[in-house]
Amino acid sequence: MDMNQVNVEAIVKSVLEDMLGQQGSAHPAKAGAAEMIPATAKVAMLTELEKYEIKEFPIPKLGDDDILVKVEGCGICGTDAHEFKRDPFGLLPLVLGHEGTGEIVRMGKNVKKDSAGKELKIGDKVVTCMIFKDNPDITMFDLNKQNIGGADVYGLLPDDDIHLNGWFSDYILIRGGSSVFNVSDLDLDSRILIEPCAVLVHAVERAKSTGILRFNSRVVVQGCGPIGLICIAVLRTMGIENIAAVDGEQKRLDFAKEMGASRTVNFKDYSGIEALSDAVEGCFDGHPADFAFQCTGSPAAHSNIYKFIRNGGGLCELGFFINGGDATINPHFDICSKELTVVGSWVYTLRDYATTFDFLKRAKGIGLPINRLITHRFPLDKINEAHITNLKMEGLKIAIVNE
Repeated sequence: MDMNQVNVEAIVKSVLEDMLGQQGSAHPAKAGAAEMIPATAKVAMLTELEKYEIKEFPIPKLGDDDILVKVEGCGICGTDAHEFKRDPFGLLPLVLGHEGTGEIVRMGKNVKKDSAGKELKIGDKVVTCMIFKDNPDITMFDLNKQNIGGADVYGLLPDDDIHLNGWFSDYILIRGGSSVFNVSDLDLDSRILIEPCAVLVHAVERAKSTGILRFNSRVVVQGCGPIGLICIAVLRTMGIENIAAVDGEQKRLDFAKEMGASRTVNFKDYSGIEALSDAVEGCFDGHPADFAFQCTGSPAAHSNIYKFIRNGGGLCELGFFINGGDATINPHFDICSKELTVVGSWVYTLRDYATTFDFLKRAKGIGLPINRLITHRFPLDKINEAHITNLKMEGLKIAIVNE
């Protein structure tokens, strides 16, 4: 064979296209990366209550607008815990995990930029979010009045014939039209925490809309699980310093101080709402709070929190991501006579999601121990143990991390 007449470049290109299974792609992976991508992917599928099974499915050929991501890690959310225990949305069987992140290993030829207009390429680290990108009324630059979408919500939808729909896996297929962000400038732990942090960035923005939350506000945060602790951190990065944390676990209260709380109250030390209210006021030199964040998901806690707030104050309720039951309040004494301003918060907007990247950098910059929220890491094949650990409240944020 006369090697001078052989088009070596064309041969190599043809071989790469065959290996990638996506002829004509504008974004072929390097040969080494392609060799490492298996033909199948493992997923942790919740097949019945309190039971995940590791299953293996083919990695499909990518469409021109799709992205294949090698999963690096995913946090376990309270929503995952509800699904694990009760399947309240009737989704079984399915692959969960929506707090995930990983590295792009394949891209369709039409993929150029992320949802914020940032360039995407093989090797970039990305996250998705629970926002419906292909609704024309939702953009990065509108007023973001809408939140929560549907079709591209990874980790919370019924299973389909592709199966690579959740971040509790080793590969996930991000379909064209999905919200995806390039977060290559953040470390793995920070990327795992983006989704829950976005929930709190949104909640604080909702609180700010009342006009009551200011730099010098006295703020109480009730509930010091991951959501409440992140709430404290967001407030602290805004410059709010007078923050009281309320919880029944001393270890969480101790960590709340590290996250920026100036005072803490252990409700187990007090009998009755009046004594507890006095303790909260004691954190503010005998004054009620100007603003309160209710982060527990407990109806009884919701009923109590009105007693902590001054006349003309504000409340943001964000603890109920599913129906947690009814709360008992007195509309006259708790709301009307106090002229309270109450806002609800659920999930986030696209703009909140992008803002969260800067929040994480700011929090680390002022020394808040954000990454220490992740207290336990489990491999994918130990996901049942990870969920049980989460339900036992033995740590804060539990994560599935792939080696």
